[in-house]
Amino acid sequence: MAAFDTSDEQADATNTSQTSVRRFTVLTVNTHKGFAALNRRFILPELREAVRGVGADVVFLQEVHGTHEHHPRRYSNWPSMPQYEFLADSLWPQFAYGRNAVYPAGDHGNALLSKFQIIRHDNLDVSISGHESRGVLHCVLRLPGEGQLVHAMCVHLGLHQAHRDEQLQLLTKRLQALPADARVIVAGDFNDWRQRADALLQPLGLREVFREHHGQSARSFPARLPLLRLDRIYVRNLKAHRPQVLAARPWSHLSDHVPLSVEIEL
Repeated sequence: MAAFDTSDEQADATNTSQTSVRRFTVLTVNTHKGFAALNRRFILPELREAVRGVGADVVFLQEVHGTHEHHPRRYSNWPSMPQYEFLADSLWPQFAYGRNAVYPAGDHGNALLSKFQIIRHDNLDVSISGHESRGVLHCVLRLPGEGQLVHAMCVHLGLHQAHRDEQLQLLTKRLQALPADARVIVAGDFNDWRQRADALLQPLGLREVFREHHGQSARSFPARLPLLRLDRIYVRNLKAHRPQVLAARPWSHLSDHVPLSVEIEL
């Protein structure tokens, strides 16, 4: 596995021409490729309005289409641009895409939308050969003002426990390669209904924000009646405030997962 080069980040880490940002809001949502649960409706325009309404500064997206050959002919409101660009619209000037799954009709993966500069990004392939394609999109954000750096990792892990165990090991190797004082957010769809991720990530200094505030991870799946704790937000060297599960309408009808949000303080 290739290391994530951080050698030139500190040289670019100063930008004092803008007001410093010490707090910002994070949102994570599995977009289900723009469809409601059971793929009955294409709801990406409604999802965009809901995401905009949260006012998050950084948005972690899983299962977002880059391209698809057939859907534009079937759905009149299919966007002419990649889904992550459509969702970014005019609110998030910076975005990155990590293509995980490629098939004859198109591709999908993880994306990150940011109101802050993305100075680097890298997609870590954590797919298990012969099974579903998965990835970790690793971005480095530079916040305005003092130029503080934050590592943002958007995660989508597999459906099988054995696969998740291997994928979590790859994630921990990436985390171990970062400086001990690096500010880190790891968020997304862990599919970790057995809640084993904490045991691997806690020794690396990561804290799950819902467990920290409420004693257990958030229920996020299925969206209509969340029972399983699949989605997570972990932080390191950062403070977390007011973690929320966005389970009411319209969110309960916009995907098969409900989103999670939290306010982050440097």
